Amino acid sequence: MNGRGREGETMSPEKGLQVNQTAVPRSAATWLPRILSINAEFFRVLRGVAWPVLDLGIRIWLAQIFFVSGVLKVTNWQTALNLAATEYPVSWMNPVTAAYTGAAIELICPVFLVIGLMTRYAAVPMLILSLVIQFSYHPFDSQLFWAVLFGWYTVNGAGTLSLDRMLRRGLADSALPLVPRIVRASAWVRLNVSPLYLSAARTWLASALLCTGLSGRFGYGKPADVLSLWLPVGTTGHYPTALALLGGALLLAGLGTRYVAMALVVMTSAAAMMDLRQTDDIYLFMLLAMITVHGAGQISADSLLEAWLKRRFPELEGKPAFELEGLPRVVIVGAGFGGLSCAAALRRARVSITLVDRGNHHLFQPLLYQVATAAISPSDIAAPVRPLFRDAFNTRVLLGTVSSIDTDRQVVSIGKSELPYDYLVLATGATHSYFGKDQWEPFAPGLKRIEDATEIRRRLLTAFEQAEVTDDPEERRSQLTFLIVGGGPTGVELAGAIAELARFGMDKEFRRFDPASARVILVQSGPRVLPAFDERLAAIAQRSLEKLGVEVLVGSRVEHIDADGVSVSGQRIAARTVLWAAGVMASPAAKWLKRAADNAGRVKVGADLSVPGLSNVYAIGDTALATAWNGQPAPGLAPAAKQGGIYVARVIRARVDGRAPPQTFAYRHLGSLATIGRKSAVADFGFVKLWGAPAWWLWGLVHVAFLVGLRNRISTMTNWFWAYLTFGGGIRLITGTDASAKVASERVDAPAEALPRQAPAV
Repeated sequence: MNGRGREGETMSPEKGLQVNQTAVPRSAATWLPRILSINAEFFRVLRGVAWPVLDLGIRIWLAQIFFVSGVLKVTNWQTALNLAATEYPVSWMNPVTAAYTGAAIELICPVFLVIGLMTRYAAVPMLILSLVIQFSYHPFDSQLFWAVLFGWYTVNGAGTLSLDRMLRRGLADSALPLVPRIVRASAWVRLNVSPLYLSAARTWLASALLCTGLSGRFGYGKPADVLSLWLPVGTTGHYPTALALLGGALLLAGLGTRYVAMALVVMTSAAAMMDLRQTDDIYLFMLLAMITVHGAGQISADSLLEAWLKRRFPELEGKPAFELEGLPRVVIVGAGFGGLSCAAALRRARVSITLVDRGNHHLFQPLLYQVATAAISPSDIAAPVRPLFRDAFNTRVLLGTVSSIDTDRQVVSIGKSELPYDYLVLATGATHSYFGKDQWEPFAPGLKRIEDATEIRRRLLTAFEQAEVTDDPEERRSQLTFLIVGGGPTGVELAGAIAELARFGMDKEFRRFDPASARVILVQSGPRVLPAFDERLAAIAQRSLEKLGVEVLVGSRVEHIDADGVSVSGQRIAARTVLWAAGVMASPAAKWLKRAADNAGRVKVGADLSVPGLSNVYAIGDTALATAWNGQPAPGLAPAAKQGGIYVARVIRARVDGRAPPQTFAYRHLGSLATIGRKSAVADFGFVKLWGAPAWWLWGLVHVAFLVGLRNRISTMTNWFWAYLTFGGGIRLITGTDASAKVASERVDAPAEALPRQAPAV
């Protein structure tokens, strides 16, 4: 395929596109920046996640030593005065004044150090006191480490878990006299002095390691006392001679500093566990952890190497290593699992990516039923798309709805705008399928979007409220009857969640009826629920539903749905709340491409997921009919969409780079899961089958892992845990208006020819 470049230029994927490339070989330009980025990301995460906790632990440890000493002095004041006058005199200070000053520092400053308030001003007196103890009393390695650590807090301040960090922004913009200037000065010191201080601390520790290593290597014996006064040679003497020499040399040069410090951390921890008498190793551990997280400092080989690498690979600073103008244009339609996976896999490729979606968020559909049953908030399972690609310089995100695709001109129409492409990836997902009975939709909403979930939640909660208001027993029974059409995973999970909401979540909240009297019915046209699962697991799931009080009607066909109820296999069931989970229909991608589709609207694709006759157009996920599962169609599951997105990204990268394409796409089935209530689930991995509590825990872990964003994972786990322990619904809010009645009336008043064609019963 020869795609069109900008301004009519042509591209040859076989030869690859050469645009503004550096002199770095193609292989190095591909993998070296990625390795360096992974390295930088690892230490960024370490600094953001681990360091705040370590920083707080260091402050608490140092503070408790001084605070305990201060308490002992105050409770034995006469002894403290005698020691200041005779045992530990300070030549330039009166003994009484020295005792009072030392006790005040040891009692007041540790408190400020622990809470991280005015940390610098608390660290300075403790730094001075540490030096006084070291040079006026008895020298110990621990006091040298105190001084170095207090020096760090003097120039850098406390970490994230501190009041200083919380108040910094407000104080910098406050009307308090001099305070904004002090905050700005502190920021300047932190930015400019901290790297120099790191270099000094690293050099100091390297000197101690080299001194002890050289002493052992050349048989000089114990280092001189003058060195013990300035360097922690007693503590570093625990290391083997070769390790001390190698570590000291690398630290002195500042080469591979973080990894050297990590190795020494492991050695120090192991030595401390084997010999509990090495009490000063805790301070060495603290200093090495600080160097591991913050690096070698400004004066180091690492700093020079990093600067050179950033000049050679600008993407390490978030800058593009190439211009986007003239590069192959990849348009990805849909920000679901498939679209996001494809865009993420191409974020460092030499292509210009445009990700289009009609919503500004990525939605985790498998947990929509929990939003619908008031267990979690919509924001727990949705994440804005733009922040996900904030650092992807070759990716832009567009909010819009695709109306058509012109494959001859290679443009995607979004409203009145046209978006040209060289490679097109369709990951548009699926919507509800009523099998030709679209007039049922207002009475039986499906569950594919956040709006669907909140509408179902509104209907569920409104039904209970209406049951409390009405005086008619028949009307109350109708309001408290909830019927779900479809016995797949969505239907099973909805039925179980509604049953638990009625029996446990609303206990004692209504006065005129018992919520546990609600009737939950699951209708399945096939002979059993969960037809894609093993037959034994399906039977277990049905028994679990029935144990919750759900009526399971298998082998039953829905014949009619209206505002008052459902006709099921000739039987009329009065139910004011009917939910649809019986089938899905792919997006109109086949219509856009003018290609044939199967009964579910899926576009048939080739072995490389490209559309037949359109070698630069790919379809993935629910949009595609790919016989990539041992000759069978890949299922409409999140893992299938993600695998397809990653595979298509590999194909596009290979074609752009002029390499051989990867082998044909083969779907790897990771298993199927479905949950029933608060403590039961079924999991089918083929050779391994689980049910009950083990499957429930596995289901929870898998679904949390698939959520996008750390905040969503933490929020969802917190809400689940709270709801699990309290039997309470999380977000029981009735919002929105009843639009279904209006839509239904419009459909009833419409002319007969406007209604959808009738189809066989579901």
